[in-house]
Amino acid sequence: MRVLIIDDHALFRIGLQELLTRRDITVIDAVGDGAEGIRLAQENNPDIVLLDLRMPVMDGLTVLRRLREIGLTMPVVMLTTSTEERDLVESLRNGAQGYLIKDMEPDEVISALKQIVEGSTVVAPELTGVLAKVVQGGGNEPLPPEDPFTELTPREREILCHVTEGQSNKVIARNLGISDGTVKLHVKAVLRKLGLHSRVEAAVMAVEHGLTHHLR
Repeated sequence: MRVLIIDDHALFRIGLQELLTRRDITVIDAVGDGAEGIRLAQENNPDIVLLDLRMPVMDGLTVLRRLREIGLTMPVVMLTTSTEERDLVESLRNGAQGYLIKDMEPDEVISALKQIVEGSTVVAPELTGVLAKVVQGGGNEPLPPEDPFTELTPREREILCHVTEGQSNKVIARNLGISDGTVKLHVKAVLRKLGLHSRVEAAVMAVEHGLTHHLR
């Protein structure tokens, strides 16, 4: 696993780099500047980007958006001290594949990174309640009334429902009795029809519009 760290707190950045290295994870670089991080991500194409949310000049959400705008699709994980619902939702909406808290145990962080690289979406355990509230429509922002999924076929809606639950293509294929390749094609079609860049963005949109409830 090749990791790029973007975090403006030097002591945390250095400590995290040492922790990952001791666990046989390759840290290709660890920088404190968002623009430098974007350049390194383009040049090195890491397996995963660990990104701080609160940074001066260019914050983590801005870095995340720019990574997606320039077509980089590697998993981006927000590693932050914020447990705010809005930060969590905005991160997932903009294409983050993980949202971890800096005071998590090292083993939890390593385990989460491995799951994320394999295609899962991981949120810090203490935030599962916040995420559940959003899924159930109990967040601060009301669910938009319009339905953006009118162009999706019933099978595409079904697969999007499974994606929303954080399932990988392999798990979805097993649950539906179809091949991994078929699932991959359906996911690509869903993203194209919705005008999105990642499966996480699609999952967040589905949650916001109550699609999972409509399928049950």
